[in-house]
Amino acid sequence: MSIRIVRLGTPRAEDEGLRIGTVRRPPRGVPKAEFARRDFYDVWYPVLSPTQELVTEALHAKDDKAWRAFVKKFKAQMAESDASKTLDLLAALSHRTNLSVGCYCEDEARCHRSVLRELLVARGAEVI
Repeated sequence: MSIRIVRLGTPRAEDEGLRIGTVRRPPRGVPKAEFARRDFYDVWYPVLSPTQELVTEALHAKDDKAWRAFVKKFKAQMAESDASKTLDLLAALSHRTNLSVGCYCEDEARCHRSVLRELLVARGAEVI
């Protein structure tokens, strides 16, 4: 059993399990009834997404220093109660079932899902 870190909107892997959208906003122009069918997500869970202010900061991070500043702020956000408890829950679930979390960004290295991967691994999650 494991958690996959995925790009939303890409084809699902075999045995991927429930796909959780950790994004601030649903996909534009896609009817809600089609989110899962179009491989975006089964469940929208913005608790694990950066605040709108942090999303803007991440999108404008043009160098490593700016990106590290975003990561530091996002990790602080993920240390807050609801997000932290959710990460603990997902880490525990990764030992019992397959699931995935994701975002729309093309490059995981410059996406908050890279930070989620790190935080989940630190909590003992089985991550692919």
